[in-house]
Amino acid sequence: MKQIFLFWSLVFSTVTLSQTVLTSYPLDLKSKSHSAILNAENKVTHDVFVFIADSDSLSILKYNSALFLKDKFVTSRQFVENKSLIGYSFSEDGNPTLYWFSEQEKSIIIIKYYFENKTSKALKFKIPLEEQSIITQYQKDNNFYLLLQYNEKQALTVFVFKNGMAEEKFLDFSSFTFRDRRTQQKTFNQILNENPIEKMDSGEYNPLYKAVAKSKLYTLPNRLILTLDQSIRKTQLFDINLENLEITEKTFMQPSGHKNPKTSNSFYHENKLYQVNVNSDKLLFDIKDYNSGEALKTFVVSKNDTIRFSNSPLLMQVENRRPKDLKKTSKFLKELASLSAGLSVFKNNKNLFITLGGSGQESKAIFINGHNMFDDFMGDFPSSGYYNLDTNYSVYFESVWTKKFELTQETHEPLAADKMYYFIDSHKEVFLTNILKLNNYSILGYYDVNSKAYVLRKFIDGFD
Repeated sequence: MKQIFLFWSLVFSTVTLSQTVLTSYPLDLKSKSHSAILNAENKVTHDVFVFIADSDSLSILKYNSALFLKDKFVTSRQFVENKSLIGYSFSEDGNPTLYWFSEQEKSIIIIKYYFENKTSKALKFKIPLEEQSIITQYQKDNNFYLLLQYNEKQALTVFVFKNGMAEEKFLDFSSFTFRDRRTQQKTFNQILNENPIEKMDSGEYNPLYKAVAKSKLYTLPNRLILTLDQSIRKTQLFDINLENLEITEKTFMQPSGHKNPKTSNSFYHENKLYQVNVNSDKLLFDIKDYNSGEALKTFVVSKNDTIRFSNSPLLMQVENRRPKDLKKTSKFLKELASLSAGLSVFKNNKNLFITLGGSGQESKAIFINGHNMFDDFMGDFPSSGYYNLDTNYSVYFESVWTKKFELTQETHEPLAADKMYYFIDSHKEVFLTNILKLNNYSILGYYDVNSKAYVLRKFIDGFD
């Protein structure tokens, strides 16, 4: 997100942004370093919950869908004093369950909180961390999911926590063949160890620095999509049914058109697979139908062309500095070919937004005040000379489409997520932030250090 919200921060200072304080709750945290806060929506009742874990207490705030406080539950942190709050779920009776992780004890304490009589019930779940390691956790359809990778077996495990029960799903990948960038055969674990899985947040904008990952996990109802892009010429995709544990492999060849591709990647979104393949002379971009594999849209951009589906300047950003406009496609492709390419796709109520680019890190000997392209970013250094610096940098552009996959000439307006990150960056009193996406808007929850209150603030896409 960083590379987008910093771009928009140049604009935000001159416009009014759509944001509204919905509610605030007086709160005086005893220990900010040992506190945690989560926002959550019950997908059935649409009640909104805030879970506030202080050093020795837990407060649960229950709001209705209009964000009016309906009830609250304040209790101690008995059994979970030194444990991390990692997730939540909701039972069929509407009551929340929280999951508290202890790495030392290799366990999760599961506590259900009953609003009717302000009581709770705790269970201990032992995680098999001797033979597996945690990849990620997430919430879906009021359930809590924990994904682990085996150390020796070529397999993943998904634990589904629902209505006080934990169901184990064993996903066996030992029968599939995997090859690396050099076409050398590798095991499933070797591929994931070299290219760790990055979870994509469903229904939300996924920033480019996450989307450049070669192994990506997409969470869907009772289903997972795992894409592997370690091979530069194809995307290896696994469609995982969490009900019957069937794993279906699909192969999508990268768009072809140059003999020496340097970097490639893909992004799955709503039964479409978006693929990009780049070298310093050419950019190839395909949108394929997931079921048929047919290319719905194909673009070939040479270094002397204009990128006709770009709705923003071609930008380069070094660290947290002001983005720089790369005037020529050739310059953009040269930089992109040296990075890890990626793309991210997001849809709101109006349009489809695509971010295409790459990010990476490089150690460069930079001469300050010389004719190096990095000079514009190094103005804070006090004197001239050569510096060896490890720099994080990215190049990217934005593309805005209609939902029918038609190109537009629209200027990319800021998304709610862009504005929330800008708000966080420009307000030093904001602490313990949480973002909750609802149907038509997003909520930024945060602890206000100055006013000693927990604030829920509404953000929407576009300018106000």
